[in-house]
Amino acid sequence: QAQLVESGGGLVQPGGSLRLSCGGSGFTLDYYAIGWFRQAPGKEREGVSCIVGSQRNTYYAGSVKGRFTISRDSAKNTVYLQMNSLKPEDTGVYHCAAARSIKIFSSTWWREDKYDAWGQGTQVTVSS
Repeated sequence: QAQLVESGGGLVQPGGSLRLSCGGSGFTLDYYAIGWFRQAPGKEREGVSCIVGSQRNTYYAGSVKGRFTISRDSAKNTVYLQMNSLKPEDTGVYHCAAARSIKIFSSTWWREDKYDAWGQGTQVTVSS
């Protein structure tokens, strides 16, 4: 069965770093656009980042641009989200999701309805 599994979450102090992983099982992630979404307590889920193709196109929410980096490791069938300079407002459950690349455009990468498969999420907590 096609599955996405996130890992790498945890508790980190403000200013610290975490690297989240999104691993694919049953399909090749390179054939899909992979997005990262997060949901903070009491807030709506929001798009964080997306990668399309072989790292040709990447997108970031304004709140994380310059601090987060999305990348692929095709050999490991994995997409990463490197998160640096973490802030308490980065706290939330992070999910990765897959979409057909043809559906993703620069102005709409953050639309959840474009993504067909979702992982179960990994908790990120930024606190002193």
